[in-house]
Amino acid sequence: MTIRAVEAWTVAPLTAYVHEAGARLVLLMTPAGQVLAQSGFARAVDVMSAAALGSAIMASTTELARQLGQPPFAALNHQGDRHGIFLSGLITGRGPLVALVVYDLDVSSLGLVQLFFEQLAGELRDASPKDGAPKQVLAADFERDLGNSLNALFGR
Repeated sequence: MTIRAVEAWTVAPLTAYVHEAGARLVLLMTPAGQVLAQSGFARAVDVMSAAALGSAIMASTTELARQLGQPPFAALNHQGDRHGIFLSGLITGRGPLVALVVYDLDVSSLGLVQLFFEQLAGELRDASPKDGAPKQVLAADFERDLGNSLNALFGR
């Protein structure tokens, strides 16, 4: 599977993760839903939809945890008959990121996805730029940046 990335430092860790965990689809994004890298998606509209939904799920569960007076949930997992979805945050030198992983239950398991996710988080932390300043999420030129990111992710 081909990894498409806006930021080159995400490619090697994500490539290894997809292979080792047996992931079908992976998005690596900011908590606001800006995609840094993806694997397995064929259409930009699917990437945008999954990123919006994934970031909304993370935001709503973080708020639920806050209302319950506890730290944010570490990860979420949903399993159907054939597929599972794993959603988790991680910290890098670029700031917090969110990973959304879809896996086939006949190819992988939640245990493998979680085991290799810890390795992915460490590799991304090591590979990320250490400039200490996460990129601004909603810059004045957001629409242009979104277009450029989608073009980079889909080779246009």
